Amino acid sequence: MEPASGTRKHTVDTSELAAIRSKWWPGYADYLEVWHAMQDYTESRQPGAGDEIWLVEHAPVYTLGQAGLREHILHADGIPVVESNRGGQVTYHGPGQVVAYCLVDLHRLGLYVKEYVALLEDVVIALLAELGVADACRKPGAPGVYVPMPQGDLAKIAALGIKIRKGCAYHGLALNVDMDLRPFDGINPCGYEGLRTVDLRSCGVHASPRDVGDLLAERLGAAFGACARRQ
Repeated sequence: MEPASGTRKHTVDTSELAAIRSKWWPGYADYLEVWHAMQDYTESRQPGAGDEIWLVEHAPVYTLGQAGLREHILHADGIPVVESNRGGQVTYHGPGQVVAYCLVDLHRLGLYVKEYVALLEDVVIALLAELGVADACRKPGAPGVYVPMPQGDLAKIAALGIKIRKGCAYHGLALNVDMDLRPFDGINPCGYEGLRTVDLRSCGVHASPRDVGDLLAERLGAAFGACARRQ
């Protein structure tokens, strides 16, 4: 994860904060289009501008983070590869996966980057428990959310990658809901050789990406709101 240059805690008047707005991008969204829109929003936002959560199902794409190494792409098989400015290594986005892009002012929420990453993981772990995946967990040294497998290993169900600009975060998290997991075989997910990936369906949870995305946005909004109220 990239450090938040200048990120600090400070006191704000939470009575003036706008409610966090969430919206779905239509269809299977192009990664570059959404990424550039996030950049534009973050660069142009003014103090006091409302935070937003963008919910997306992407068209198939591999993305490399700033530290990403091409050697972790084993075979792309025609899937586009985009070099992104988020933190982290390589991951896959595609239909059936909900990506929640959180465009939030960390200064205003009083969060340092490590606290923000922990918040995102906490929200996902709590949501998975709510949906019936009670044993989801973290993996030391590897941001994201994992599910224990019968073989004793951990499989990744949610990936994180963020970017901080002027104290504001963008990019966010991706939660596998009901998707074709085979493209993950074409990469070392998040730079880890042999890392397994799972989705909610393979964990016995049958839900639509839309329904899960709406719940995820609601839980994220509540967590951000709780941070703001503590300031």
